[in-house]
Amino acid sequence: MPDRKKSRSGNGEDNPEVKLDFGTFDLNEPELPDWIKENALTSGGYPYSRRLKRNDYEEQLRLLQIELLKLQSHTRKSEDRIVIVFEGRDSAGKGGCIARFMQHLNPRHARAVALTKPTETERGQWYFQRYVPHMPTSGDMVLFDRSWYNRAGVERVMGFCTDNQLADFLREAPQFESLLTRDGIHLFKIFLTIGREMQLKRLHDRQHDPLKRWKLSPIDLKAIGMWDAYTEAKHDLFRFTHTTETPWTVIRSNDKRRARLEVIRLILNNFDYQDKDEKSIGKGDELIIGSGPEFFYESDADESD
Repeated sequence: MPDRKKSRSGNGEDNPEVKLDFGTFDLNEPELPDWIKENALTSGGYPYSRRLKRNDYEEQLRLLQIELLKLQSHTRKSEDRIVIVFEGRDSAGKGGCIARFMQHLNPRHARAVALTKPTETERGQWYFQRYVPHMPTSGDMVLFDRSWYNRAGVERVMGFCTDNQLADFLREAPQFESLLTRDGIHLFKIFLTIGREMQLKRLHDRQHDPLKRWKLSPIDLKAIGMWDAYTEAKHDLFRFTHTTETPWTVIRSNDKRRARLEVIRLILNNFDYQDKDEKSIGKGDELIIGSGPEFFYESDADESD
């Protein structure tokens, strides 16, 4: 394919003369540094050097969204329950994937959940308790824009939970999810990964675009200098909570267009329903979607400075 990346770049490993100094990056500078512009898309070992063309993206998205409507109709008739968990670093594209997934679905039976920080009452409850009321009833689907995995990510890195609370979570999360699946819920856990330069580019866009600035939180700003801590947290998340019963699927999302299509394909390919158009759905791109060590840990050398 002509836009596939021929060699890895953006981290200085394949070219010893290239040394990127992340410590010099200033989010408040109006102009994005050239070294970020040049390396953003291919950062973190991303396999494509060009974004998917808009026309190709929109054509594929339309066909996939038609299939999603068929799936929703099937879900209503079969009284299935679907839960999709979206996790990943800040600016990895979770919100955009959810928006395109939900765009044409009947909102009475498909909803997104993005919880704010817990209240004083919720902090005194069983950790998973605040998520249980948001589980779908028969025939519905729920998409979590971040989930109970906050404890293994931002809470851990930012010191919002104790070591004992973290250990309890990593042990109990698979047990909690097993309860959900044994009760008949179809649970999908999706982790979106991005390269470091791409994250800086997207955060810079948010800082300097008035229409996107609402997406930039104080936690996002603090996270800029905590890349390695989030990498370590990600390792433990996969190590302890990737199970045969409730596996993780990783999608490399430097190109948001490709990532959005892969999210929808993943869900559609896990169901049989009336008039399913296998050709329109297609197969997942194995270069950017997978479930295993090569996706959980492969790009870590590229991600650290």
